[in-house]
Amino acid sequence: MGARKQLPKGLERKGAHGESDTQQQVKRIVIVNHERCKPNTQAFQYLKKHARGCGRECIMVKSKFGGKNGKETREYIHVSELACHACLNRAKRTPGGAVKVVNLPSNLNKDVTHRYGQNGFKLHRLPTPRAGCVVGLLGKNGIGKSTAINILAGRLKPNLGRFDNPPTWADIITYYRGSDLQQYLTRLVENDMRVVRKVQLDHDYVRKLEGKVVRELLEEHDQRRVSAGLIVKLELEAVLEREVQTLSGGELQRFAVAMVCSQDADVYMFDECSSFLDIKQRMTVTECIQNLLVDDSFTGKSGTSKYVVVVEHDLAVLDYMSDYVCCMYGEPGAYGVVTKVATTTCGINNYLSGYFPAENLRFRAEEISFHVSSACSSGDALLASASFASVEDVLGEIKYPAVTKTLTQKSTGSTFTLHIEGGSFRACESIGLLGQNGCGKTTFMNILAGNINTDESKPPRDLEGKDIDGFFLSGIGVSYKKQVYAPELRKFQGTVADLFEQELQNMCADHLFKLLVMKPLGLEDIHSLDTNTLSGGELQRVAIALCLGKPANVYLLDEPSAGLDCEHRVIAAKVIRRWILTHLQKTCFIIEHDFVMASALADRVVVYEGTPGVECYARTAVDLSNGFNSFLAQLSITLRRDPINWRPRVNKRGSQLDTEQKTSGNLFVFDKDIVSIK
Repeated sequence: MGARKQLPKGLERKGAHGESDTQQQVKRIVIVNHERCKPNTQAFQYLKKHARGCGRECIMVKSKFGGKNGKETREYIHVSELACHACLNRAKRTPGGAVKVVNLPSNLNKDVTHRYGQNGFKLHRLPTPRAGCVVGLLGKNGIGKSTAINILAGRLKPNLGRFDNPPTWADIITYYRGSDLQQYLTRLVENDMRVVRKVQLDHDYVRKLEGKVVRELLEEHDQRRVSAGLIVKLELEAVLEREVQTLSGGELQRFAVAMVCSQDADVYMFDECSSFLDIKQRMTVTECIQNLLVDDSFTGKSGTSKYVVVVEHDLAVLDYMSDYVCCMYGEPGAYGVVTKVATTTCGINNYLSGYFPAENLRFRAEEISFHVSSACSSGDALLASASFASVEDVLGEIKYPAVTKTLTQKSTGSTFTLHIEGGSFRACESIGLLGQNGCGKTTFMNILAGNINTDESKPPRDLEGKDIDGFFLSGIGVSYKKQVYAPELRKFQGTVADLFEQELQNMCADHLFKLLVMKPLGLEDIHSLDTNTLSGGELQRVAIALCLGKPANVYLLDEPSAGLDCEHRVIAAKVIRRWILTHLQKTCFIIEHDFVMASALADRVVVYEGTPGVECYARTAVDLSNGFNSFLAQLSITLRRDPINWRPRVNKRGSQLDTEQKTSGNLFVFDKDIVSIK
């Protein structure tokens, strides 16, 4: 009876099937987004109106002290996880999606590592670092990877779910007694090891280093005396005298990696270290991280005693970089669960299959695989019966001439010249642009869209040799998703639904667009949110949908995977191919640095050669086999396919398979049919 008296007033009752409230509590989690539910907001007023609506304490308005002096009273909403079904239904209908009610699996009544207070996110278990190995973390955005990294770095003290009565470090170490984490956490608490971390690149990271010069920072943190080699390896010579806030995304990423790798530490952590980098730079960063586990001649530390933990969404990079993998599943923003450590191959394959045999758990209904299929065939019965693009509406083959464009930087006077070889494209075709950063891929896109005039202003021609009105593709209808889109979208005053209504108009009511684009990209869940509150991944999905929703004959997408987690990358690739190629039967040009995305999206590729930032050549589009072999020869790497799900995997340098493929000249073997995402 004593335990029942501790329940909120009026909540002592039996459930529909006779379970007690304590049993029902482990079946759900209620998340309240307090940023979207501030006083005077529509969501706050809605919940305040229904507070105690059932006569019990299911929904309540509470007060807490805050403000600068700590004496100001602030109101906030609390929704009990023991709430009745009527109040739960009311909470689900909160404007702006401020309240989320998530049903939990039956096995999640224990192993809580940390919870961010009442109605907050909770994390189950922790990744297990291994000395002398690189351990990768694989999972969706918002699933708790950064929380796990912060705990392992000692920046966040786990509360074991007891946010009202936090445990001591002695209690935490006792909780993990008998596991590999006991020794790790003990050394962490006793300050017996040093942890350095590369965080996600955002405004706060740049703001803290604003006004400081790259060279000075690298010299200041060069505890291992390796900065000179890292500067050359990561191609930072040209930016040494520049201030941090003036660096581009790729330059800032390489600088951040160099900063961490040059420090002397026992634990190295990297949170998304491949963003903004081209394929060559991703491989270089991977080698720098793996070299941390080599014996350090300057500090005298053995590589076998160091820990390296990496969060990465590029499956090819994660596979090549990691020795072991910890996967994470759950509901983004609600809860996350860390699986047991597994070898890289097994861990990634189990994650893609949606089933973890070691835990006998299926967390995703469908399997993700990269199977071989014929071009423009999605295997989707709905598309086969409902696609209504007539033969007259399908874009015929278009030829474009050889052109040259020279760009001059006003501040320095330096020039960059791009030579584009003549070529052609046709309907139902996706053309990928493969090249390093600074090769002119985005410049090529802008020329195609008519945003940049060329030095040779010759219009494109059709097969009969007739000129097409308008400069390049602008005269035949172009929809362009730019590389930098976030600032423009964040300026929009309104919700995502308002944005789509303004930009797409009638397309918002199209049944197939909702079914094949909006629903798979998860945009229906964020329809009521303000655009200036969206995360980077959510903005990317909105930008992709805006591009696909505009009527055009040619679609241009610049790095559609940037900011997306591994699952959303696969979904985005599937959506792009199904909507543009299969349904609309149009053409798309795509810039992509993710090996998996590039191989799954492209039918033909344009390979770039030359010196980045100085003078480059965009060759004529060729088939996947020749194009990838030509590009991989520049990088001196080879790719193979996993026999289970056919995902591209990078061969270890000098391995038997790597040597055999380089000898044969088949650096990436393709079958006759293209590879698409199932």
